[in-house]
Order: sequence, then structure tokens, then C-alpha cells
Amino acid sequence: MTEIGESTPPYLRIVAELRRRIASGELGPGDRLPSTRQLVRERGVAMATASRALTALRQENLIRAVPGVGMVVAGSEPATPGRGGRAEVRRGPLHAVTRDQLVPTAIGIADSEGLAGLSMRRIATELDVPTMSLYRQVHGKEHLLLLMADAAFAAYRLPSTLPPGWRPQLELLCRLQWSIYCRHPWLAQIVSLTRPLMVPHAVAHTECALRALAGCGLDRHTRLHLVVALANHVRGTAVNLQQGAEAEQDTGLTDDEWMVSQADALGRLLAAGEFPHLARLSRSAIDLSADSLFEFGLQRLLDGVAALVRA
Repeated sequence: MTEIGESTPPYLRIVAELRRRIASGELGPGDRLPSTRQLVRERGVAMATASRALTALRQENLIRAVPGVGMVVAGSEPATPGRGGRAEVRRGPLHAVTRDQLVPTAIGIADSEGLAGLSMRRIATELDVPTMSLYRQVHGKEHLLLLMADAAFAAYRLPSTLPPGWRPQLELLCRLQWSIYCRHPWLAQIVSLTRPLMVPHAVAHTECALRALAGCGLDRHTRLHLVVALANHVRGTAVNLQQGAEAEQDTGLTDDEWMVSQADALGRLLAAGEFPHLARLSRSAIDLSADSLFEFGLQRLLDGVAALVRA
């Protein structure tokens, strides 16, 4: 086995340490391994380095992916590295990957690790196929992201029957979008207002919102800006979901727990008297969350639409 020293690439050091823990029984079959984000935080390496280390262990058949859990120890006997310290990759029979397999796998990785953990190589490892075989189904990562977004919107279909009135219809549409973002926090990072997603199930939301305002007497320019402003509110608020999830995973603290941990720092900041209005607020008495910001902003925007309609 190749000796591990300071000159050894960081990912191989991680591989060696985890392999040792598995071989010694410290990590037994079914035990969960550190996630890529944990490795990034604990070892100070890049996300790609952490992902490469777990991929190497996966190729040695030491670990396996469990949906909704992450990487776990696959068995009690470690695979023996081949010559030169390279792992002997044992794959099952090669099989053609379908788009119906590729897209859900990519979505699962993005849901658990964010877009930073998503790569064609990682998807290929999950599916146990050569990386290049994926390009028979997609042109590249950008194409894959479009398919992922379309699938995410498709899973939350627009109702065939909408409530009467433009406001209930827009409320229903925005809350449906919010549900999609909550289920897939990475989605907000790839949605753009200036370069909208040209995928059927996302475009259908824009069409539905325009239809809701069609009989309100507003010109087309105003209707389009209102629809985009509403979509931007939902998406803009949802950007915080991924950031919050990553921060909670990195620190182990929820938003409320983090605020409690910052009580002393906030107290010192307010003690000088420079922020009297902020000092009067009681954090415990205020429901300030992504959900409350979404709902408050939605209602104020719809109030503005109502004023335009009345005018």
C-alpha cells in the first residue's frame, strides 16, 4: 500500500483515513460516513476533493449510497487496492442509462448536497456506469439542469380547476412554487428572470399567471411585469432556503439556535444605543422566517396588484 505522507494528495489522505476506520471496525456495515460538506468543514478541503474521496471509496465497494441517508459502509471486508495504490473497480454488468434514471438521480444528489455536490462523474458513480455513457442522454450539465428543473416543476402539477378570481389564482400559483422550492432548494439558484428556463412545466406557471390577470383591464406590459415580480419574490425568498440548509449542516445549529448563540454579540451591538428601533424588538416575540417573509411579501404584492386593478 502506498505510504501516506504530506505530499499525498488530500483526497487520498481522506480515503486512507476512512479506509482505516472501516478496516478496524470503527465504522461497521450500515454506519453512515461523513458527508462531503462535513469533510469540507472538518478537513478544510474543497467540495470536489471531498466528493472525489467518497467516490474512490465507492469504487472500492467499501461504501454505498442510500437515498435520503447518504454514504454508508457497504460491508465489513475492505476491498484490496491494486498496484500503485489504485482501487480495483468492480462494476456490475454494463447497462444503458435512461433519462428517467439519470434525472431523478441528479435531483437526489442536488437535494442532499446542493449543486456543489453535483457532477456528471458523481451521477455516473451513483448509477454505476461510465461517465461518458451519460452524454447519450444529455448534452452536458447545463442541459441536465434544465431537465432537472422541468422534472421538479412537473412533480407539482398545476390544478386543472382554479378558484374564481385573479387573487386566489395567483396565491395558489405562488404557494405551489414555494412548495417546489422548499422541496428542492437548489432550484432557486438556477432560475433566472433575465434568462428564464425554457422548459414546458416552468413556462406553464407563467402562462397560468398571465391568464389569471387577463380579464383585469391591465395592459400586457403591466401584466408581464406583475407576473415576473411575483415569481421573483418567491424565487428570491427561496434562495435563502439553500443557504440556511447549508449553514445548519455546517454549524449543526438551526436559525433559532444560531440567534441564541449570537445573543451576547447582539447585546454588545445594541448597547451603544445607535440602533434604538432594533433594540426595542424582541426576537422571541417575532415570527421571522423564510415562510413568514414569503407570505408577508406575497400579500403586500397582491395588495399592490389590487390597487392597479381598481385604478
